[in-house]
Amino acid sequence: MTITFTEVLLKLLSGFGTTCLLFALTLVMALPLGLLISFGSMSKFKPLKIFTKIFIWIIRGVPLMLQVIVVFYVPGLIFDTPMRSRLTAVVIAFVINYACYFSEIFRAGIESISRGQYEAGQVLGMTKAQVFFKIILKQVIKRIVPPMSNEITTLVKDTALARVIMVAEIIKAAQEITATYAIIWPLFFTGLFYLIFVGILTLLFGYLEKRLSYFRV
Repeated sequence: MTITFTEVLLKLLSGFGTTCLLFALTLVMALPLGLLISFGSMSKFKPLKIFTKIFIWIIRGVPLMLQVIVVFYVPGLIFDTPMRSRLTAVVIAFVINYACYFSEIFRAGIESISRGQYEAGQVLGMTKAQVFFKIILKQVIKRIVPPMSNEITTLVKDTALARVIMVAEIIKAAQEITATYAIIWPLFFTGLFYLIFVGILTLLFGYLEKRLSYFRV
């Protein structure tokens, strides 16, 4: 039983498409959710602050693989409403997990801005929302780009965890080819996809850091 290089490549590209989709959906939803969660962890309303911090602690302390399994199986076992889509379960788990990590980066960035800048904006007649979005947020983005780039790069590699519930991302596709046709090179070939993906992100974040270099404080 044989398979051509083109057929292998097409199967890997299909799996890579799932990897890219999971990456994109997680990023698009986890970033704004992470910002909202960071507001909760900085809230002056103590019950909300305590609840948010405990939630972040739990999510960051439990392996992402276990969270994927829980999200996929628990609704069916406890509420008798099984997840209809394996990819949806993975996306939910990834979004919650990465939103918590992103929230801590946002929180650290926001708290690093001196209080005087908030006060200066209010003296100029700006509302708190205007001060945050027009003055503070731009400086926060500059400061969080390096740690955020690390987390986003990690997200690329974490997408491989989707295979724990049989989502056909690129590594699972390669494993199936290896098991079926007794060839190992597709597994190593997946590394090339990841290297290219991470390389593009590295260049993108490097460019972004240069664009934001005028925020030197």
